[in-house]
Amino acid sequence: MEIVDILVSMAAATLRVAAPLVLAALAGLFSERAGIVNIALEGKMLGAAFAAASVAAVTGSVWLALGAGIVVAIALSMLHGFASITYAGNQMVSGMSINVIALGLTAVLAHAWFKQGGRTPLLNDSSRFGPIELPYAAVIRPIPGLGPIYADVIGGHNLLVYLTFAIVPLVAFVIANTRFGLRLRAVGQNPGAVDTAGISVARLRYQALLVTGLLTGVSGTYLSIAHGAGFQQDMTAGKGFLALAALIFGKWRPWPAVWACLLFAFTDALQIRMQGVALPGVGVVPTQAIQALPYVLTVLLLAGFVGKAVAPRAIGVPYLKEKR
Repeated sequence: MEIVDILVSMAAATLRVAAPLVLAALAGLFSERAGIVNIALEGKMLGAAFAAASVAAVTGSVWLALGAGIVVAIALSMLHGFASITYAGNQMVSGMSINVIALGLTAVLAHAWFKQGGRTPLLNDSSRFGPIELPYAAVIRPIPGLGPIYADVIGGHNLLVYLTFAIVPLVAFVIANTRFGLRLRAVGQNPGAVDTAGISVARLRYQALLVTGLLTGVSGTYLSIAHGAGFQQDMTAGKGFLALAALIFGKWRPWPAVWACLLFAFTDALQIRMQGVALPGVGVVPTQAIQALPYVLTVLLLAGFVGKAVAPRAIGVPYLKEKR
């Protein structure tokens, strides 16, 4: 039974850790399919996490906090669009600038407003998205096999986890089967042809960044008021970059990107449980080495196991409308 309990615990933790990665990867999918390199996922998540935790600490409302997180992430996305679409700036530079701005500004504001060393106050349960127990979970849990899977793997998560995995098929459908998705893929491949058809390239790319802001807003909010209980400096800890790596690993397709996020989340959950454990013939592995597992896996997968990942042809290239 101990092995079963460990497997159930690992599966449940994987889903919880994967939720912000999945949201961020899908956010990057929209912008990068439209031709905008989105290295700024990290900064947008961090800004949203701080806004959500701050509003939750002041108002106690999770819904106002979620709205604040989304608004801040969308504002950062529009700033990204203003620099890279309207003024055709370098998308990598503008994206990294947003990351640096978010990292510095959140720490400064948190210290100025809450006087807790760059953190927000610890949130109580009423100011967070708490776990949801599925119907009859207590009755079914003792049943071997099925019970723990239903009660603890499928159940026991907060609302944003369920929302995340409900969004995945919706995103896949929108990208593959709607007019917006078709135009989005076209503008990332050949913006000149889209412009010739009378469709505004700038408007489409702004719409893609709007969706990116929405999803990164939910992702950052999840980190601070669902998975966590407040904001702390640099709490995203590279998750935006992991999501971007998952997107590349999935070759800019929704379902493969989600599976990559689950794989990264599994290694993250594994490294938490391996800390302080003595391995046969090795002894206790240093905590820093264990914590590097998800990032080592990312490098290995992208370097040797992904194969040729062909990005959208117009990605990273500002579109300048020809004058007639």
